Amino acid sequence: MPRPNLQEQRRAELLPALARAFATDGYAGTTTAGLAAATDLRENQLYRLWPSKKAMFLAVVDHLYDQHVAWWEAQLADRPPDAAIAHILEEEGRHRGESGLHRITFAGLSEARDPEIRAALAGMYERFHAYIVDVLTRRATNRTGAAKKRKANKADVEQASLTAWSLIALGSLTNIARELDLFPVKTQERLFTQVGGALIDPKPPH
Repeated sequence: MPRPNLQEQRRAELLPALARAFATDGYAGTTTAGLAAATDLRENQLYRLWPSKKAMFLAVVDHLYDQHVAWWEAQLADRPPDAAIAHILEEEGRHRGESGLHRITFAGLSEARDPEIRAALAGMYERFHAYIVDVLTRRATNRTGAAKKRKANKADVEQASLTAWSLIALGSLTNIARELDLFPVKTQERLFTQVGGALIDPKPPH
């Protein structure tokens, strides 16, 4: 049995604290001294785990994706696909960014001229897009019941791809709206349940 990688475990334990620090102060405003304080470590101890502030931020971007997908998976685990996606949209509509972790993407966008940060952010969105496509195609192949399961066809995948990007765009809009207080939570709820619901269940053309 392979021995656990203690360094990897320690990094995983510290990522939530690093994420909160970057979400609070942005990339430029976050110092390694501040990151060390957030993790109750000395700077030299932090540098034994990551070689630079940028390396810590790139790890936090991966952590943001993992956290979001873990939450989706928890919702999908206990409900049939149709009910699970509707529930996810309802929950997303209620939240006003209480954790503040959505600000990590803003912090990264402010540094998008850096090729590594740009690639990390693009990769995060591409991975999340692929994940939502998978969820939607799983849902499409199960809607007719277990006895009539089928493989997702090309049209299913193409529609799921467009829907996934649209849902990501909806989430990005509401993140901006939260920061600027553009509209009340009731409007946000309606955007997710009505607009998001229409995206996942488009009405056929007459």
